Amino acid sequence: MRGGEIRAGFLSYFEERGHTVVPSSSLIPNDPSLLLTTAGMVQFKPYFLGQQEPPYPRATSVQKSFRTTDIENVGRTIRHMTFFEMLGNFSFGDYFKEGAIALAWELVTERYGVDPDRLWATVYVEDDDAAKAWLEYLPSDRIVRRDRPLDEVPLEERGKFDNFWSMGVAGPCGPCSEIFIDRGPAYGPEGGPDASEERFLEMWNLVFMQFERDDDFNIVGELASKGVDTGSGLERVAVTLQGVPSIFETDLLAPILEGAQSATGATYGRDDRDDLALRILTEHGRAATFLIADGVVPSNEGRGYVLRRMLRRVVLHARRLGVEAPVMGRLIERTVEVLGDAWPELVERKAFVLQVAASEEEHFGATLRQGMVLFGEEVERLRAEGSRSFPGRAAFLYHDTYGFPVELTAELAQEQGLEVDIDAFERLMGEQRDRARAAAKGGRDERALVEAAREAGRTEFFGYEHLAAEGRVAGLVRGGQRIESAGEGDEVEVLLDRTPFYAEGGGQVGDTGVVRTPSGEFRVEDTVAGPGEAIVHRGRVTRGEIRADQEAEAVVDAERRAAAMRSHTGTHVLHWTLRHLLGEHARQAGSLVAPGRLRFDFTHFEGLDRDDLERIESTVNSRLGEDAPVRAYETTFEYARSQGALALFGERYGDLVRVVEVGDYSIELCGGTHVPHTGQVQLALIQSEGSIGSGLRRIEALVGPDALEHVHLERRLLEEVAEALGAGDPRQAPDRARRAAARIKELEAALGRVRAEERAGRVEELVAGARDVAGVRLVLAELPGEDPGALRELAIKLRDRMERDGHGAAVLGTADGSKATLVAAVTKPLIDRGVAAPLLIDRAAEAVGGRAGGKPHLAFGGGGNPGALPAALEGVPARLAELVGG
Repeated sequence: MRGGEIRAGFLSYFEERGHTVVPSSSLIPNDPSLLLTTAGMVQFKPYFLGQQEPPYPRATSVQKSFRTTDIENVGRTIRHMTFFEMLGNFSFGDYFKEGAIALAWELVTERYGVDPDRLWATVYVEDDDAAKAWLEYLPSDRIVRRDRPLDEVPLEERGKFDNFWSMGVAGPCGPCSEIFIDRGPAYGPEGGPDASEERFLEMWNLVFMQFERDDDFNIVGELASKGVDTGSGLERVAVTLQGVPSIFETDLLAPILEGAQSATGATYGRDDRDDLALRILTEHGRAATFLIADGVVPSNEGRGYVLRRMLRRVVLHARRLGVEAPVMGRLIERTVEVLGDAWPELVERKAFVLQVAASEEEHFGATLRQGMVLFGEEVERLRAEGSRSFPGRAAFLYHDTYGFPVELTAELAQEQGLEVDIDAFERLMGEQRDRARAAAKGGRDERALVEAAREAGRTEFFGYEHLAAEGRVAGLVRGGQRIESAGEGDEVEVLLDRTPFYAEGGGQVGDTGVVRTPSGEFRVEDTVAGPGEAIVHRGRVTRGEIRADQEAEAVVDAERRAAAMRSHTGTHVLHWTLRHLLGEHARQAGSLVAPGRLRFDFTHFEGLDRDDLERIESTVNSRLGEDAPVRAYETTFEYARSQGALALFGERYGDLVRVVEVGDYSIELCGGTHVPHTGQVQLALIQSEGSIGSGLRRIEALVGPDALEHVHLERRLLEEVAEALGAGDPRQAPDRARRAAARIKELEAALGRVRAEERAGRVEELVAGARDVAGVRLVLAELPGEDPGALRELAIKLRDRMERDGHGAAVLGTADGSKATLVAAVTKPLIDRGVAAPLLIDRAAEAVGGRAGGKPHLAFGGGGNPGALPAALEGVPARLAELVGG
């Protein structure tokens, strides 16, 4: 079976058995707790958590999935990937263990045609129900129980089982049952999955959502509505059904591997190290293509950093194969050829993917060269010190800043006769992971809010038509706890059954305003989308108290809302203008719509000059001045897309969507609030434009009265500048300013020449006063009041001056009220005799309370004991004599 046949056959099999086929969601999840979509169940998470009612009892999907945990293992095994296609079937309170096992068995043995004698199953050690169900199909000696009973597992180890699964937070969890296939003795020893997972390959994981857990992984009870979540990697199934050694020989990846060979000139199967590099290029090339197509762009944080790290690994391993030219283009082309039919977004966004990858590849080429220079300098420093241990901190720096895998650093170090301090590297990596985990856990505890929202149900939103509405207080939460009442000064989250308040979404900030009840008043400081379909009002009780189930009047801050509406309509017009003037690739990648201002991120690969920005600003304001109508309506997603409505990367849309049309030119899917006519926006004024990542630009602008106020401010500033320059007409100010700047530049150049002459004289004066230490000239001086930069420059000039006559060293010091600074410079002949600059001032630096470091020819030191500087300098001659053996 080819990959496409497996994919289609899986969906049709489950569709025939009553499952709704659900399209894959984006790799950018609609879930702030997740970096990337890791499994098929992610888009169904609200159903399993009870936040939303599932629209169908059974579902099936082929989900684009990405897991960062396997990056370091890619290419080293036959089965590890970052990106993969997850085949899955799901039950929401419908069938359970017996049904899931029966469906899986029939598909694997009858549709796939796998010999039942080659199959094994694992179950959780306490899951007797699953073990019993498997006995219908497998002998007991091929049913493996795994893991210890939960109450025997230390708290810190819970949640790390092979056969017990949870979402990582309090909520649904349950035992798993995995299906393995025996690939035969050529791939490892007998004994089942616990003996060799190269021979016994996991094909499918069946998760039974049976229990509810707390934050400490304690089981607090069984779920009222049990569910099933399964995941089967398409690539692993292809390995089995195509009878190939690894995922890289399947028809899903083999053509991309051929592209990697073509791009590098390497031949797969000849050399183990080359094979590893080719596999990494193949897997990462495919994964990066999917990430970029879904709207991820390289950056230094979050999912953008994952993409950047992968692209850097591609470049690094291409260099290890001796290839300096770009390789991603060939890998992307092959990926689109192989998978474009199944994933049409790859074809639609191919040009964008190629541009992003090419830009990052070119950028990292320069970064790689810089990293290699730093590596060389570190090796030089270690040799000067006589050390054979390459510091873990340096390896971590190259890994974290320059994208060097530690394996590459270790190889490079080994070639230089050095050994990387892996323990220190791992310690630093562990500290970084701890920081990341701590940051990930920094969110608020929303269990009480989830419960309150579930009871309150859907919030009716009246904010498109009204800025005030009567409603009822449907729930109160304070500090992660449900409460019945809140008093003056309390910060609370309020749920209403009906509200005019717009919840933050689509870039637009949430509304503010006031909620009044018969007994008190609540100031709404922010409005956000809550669990399920609830709207959450966050703020503070400013008078009396508010109580659950009270009648309430909700009133939106009308002026602030109007300003946000102007910004939102202005954003749509700006989006259309960018696509119209720059090209269809200039698509929205993020936005902030706030009262009076907007921030718009878009995909583009060149900076915009002043003429570009003026043209964009002029076009936007011309469109606004047309006073075209702005129309919003609901329709089906399919109809909206057929009309050309823009849908944004990463957004999830239901069957019904809201469309916003501006005039006859802009049409987008949008849930935000807008002015009825573009003329009400009044004015848009671009403030700035710049890069925020590879292929990603940002425009910030002011809108409406805020823009006009800024124009007035700029006019006043221009008038004041003209007055200061003595220009009667403000139009003369630029010329006056340019002439003044030119005159200042002339004076600074003249001053620089005078100072250079002074420094030259100072150098000669200091060299003339050099002392002889064991046959070596030593300039030693304390120079009060000098800044460290000037001290460094002077030391270099002294070294260069002495090198003309032979050899020598210079040690200079300065101190202020809190710190002493030392600089040492050494000529090359002296370095060849074993006198490195850091060694020359190491004891002096310790004397002033610090340490010395730097390169053999130039070193720096210092500490917090400035009073000890004179004595520290006096010890330098003895240190020099010791180093030269005098």
